[in-house]
Amino acid sequence: MTLKTHKASCHCGAVSIEADLDLAAGSARCNCSICSKSRWWGISAKPDAVRAIHGEDNTFVYSFGTRSIQLHHCKTCGLRVYGKGHIAEMGGDFVAVNVACLDGVSDAELAAIPIMYCNGRDNDWMHEPAVKSYL
Repeated sequence: MTLKTHKASCHCGAVSIEADLDLAAGSARCNCSICSKSRWWGISAKPDAVRAIHGEDNTFVYSFGTRSIQLHHCKTCGLRVYGKGHIAEMGGDFVAVNVACLDGVSDAELAAIPIMYCNGRDNDWMHEPAVKSYL
């Protein structure tokens, strides 16, 4: 495991966090309605590995369905930088960071991040959806 501190920010820069992440450990894409419609690409970390730099007061929270995750969006540009949640199947409490919001990560580094595909649409988190090419 190679943890590195990464900064992530929204489009306008009003919201910024840093997170200790191991990009080689993998990321996730999900077929639930919010993830597929927003093209979410997340990487999870334990809550103590993620710190607000600035702008947490400039976020609004959106939750849906089971309310198991609170999605934090910038009030200015609307981009979702991270979400905080608890899903037992994912190991309990977590913070999901939007991989697309990571600053200073090269295209080659992004392309090398392994992706796990989740069947959130059917609450079947332990199995990949039958079709995943659109995710």
